[in-house]
Amino acid sequence: MNTKPKVLVTGSTGKTGGAVVRELLRLGWPVRALVRNHDARGEELKRLGAEVVAADMYDPQQLLEAMRGTQRAYFVPPMRPYIIQAATAFAVAAHEAKLEAIVQMSQWTSNPVHPALMTRQTWLLDRTFAMIPGVGHIIVTPGVFADNVLRIMDFAALLGILPVLTGTSKSAPVGNEDIARVVAALLKNPTPYLGKRYRPTGPKLISAQEAAAIIQSVLGRRVRPFNLPTWMFLKVARMQGVDPFQIYSLLDYLEDHKRGVFAFEGGVNNVVEELTGAPAENFETTVRRYAAMPFTQRTFANCLRAFVNCNLTPFYPGYNLKRYAGEHEFPQVPHPQLSAESEFWRKEHTLNSSKPAMAL
Repeated sequence: MNTKPKVLVTGSTGKTGGAVVRELLRLGWPVRALVRNHDARGEELKRLGAEVVAADMYDPQQLLEAMRGTQRAYFVPPMRPYIIQAATAFAVAAHEAKLEAIVQMSQWTSNPVHPALMTRQTWLLDRTFAMIPGVGHIIVTPGVFADNVLRIMDFAALLGILPVLTGTSKSAPVGNEDIARVVAALLKNPTPYLGKRYRPTGPKLISAQEAAAIIQSVLGRRVRPFNLPTWMFLKVARMQGVDPFQIYSLLDYLEDHKRGVFAFEGGVNNVVEELTGAPAENFETTVRRYAAMPFTQRTFANCLRAFVNCNLTPFYPGYNLKRYAGEHEFPQVPHPQLSAESEFWRKEHTLNSSKPAMAL
């Protein structure tokens, strides 16, 4: 009989949630994977050995039922306008279920006066979870996910270009698998880390231009970095069906990136190795994994789709984010500040690797 505490993983069909499920199962830990709906992705997790349950992330009663019998949890906030509703519902359920500890995915830019609503809600979420009576809490705040860079690798593989949205600024992209190893290490033994936050990074700062050179080396053919104008990015995002709320926030993150927020205090640390015993994989290794994925293969269907979409982009309507925000009546702050400009953010994130959360 497996006597290890059962772990609840939210966002289990997503990028980090799915990686955490697989890592915990690999280590022999019992996992309950929370999904929105039962589908093929959940069936795959079940095949790997996870218990799969469906629940509405905004419903505290459904969440409580999903938590019963688990002792620890990994919480990934849904990237939707009502993040704080899901977080509060989860906090209420966690208290009622008497969870031992929660490892929470946060943001490196977490900031109460940030122009991005998602970031302001994330900052509130950080505090909400820290105040759950009797439940331990650990924050994980990656900077730039390698997946954010490589999810458009098909442009490089099929068209020979890499769209650039961050100018020449640098970050240390970290792979989903390394984030999962960090989260799993914290879930296995949370006690020494309670009340702290950890920022896993890749091993080296790189620019988009350097990323393009690495991708070119892996693919063995020319890849040219291309500065993508915002108006065209909004068209591409809508064409690909990206949620407008994510784009609404992303534009501010791109500006923060350009101003060096992801290179703050050197931008690189040893959190992955310190917590897991193995160093973070380098960007080339991550690229090689993506280069083997079906969406980057130079098949006739992939090449045709890329060619057609590329030529249709100028004629496709882009997102009107100002109208979108107005229609949803998003709350605003009187004097918004990017994290790169915020003295409060800098104080809160100085030597952030394992620092307790600072009170407002």
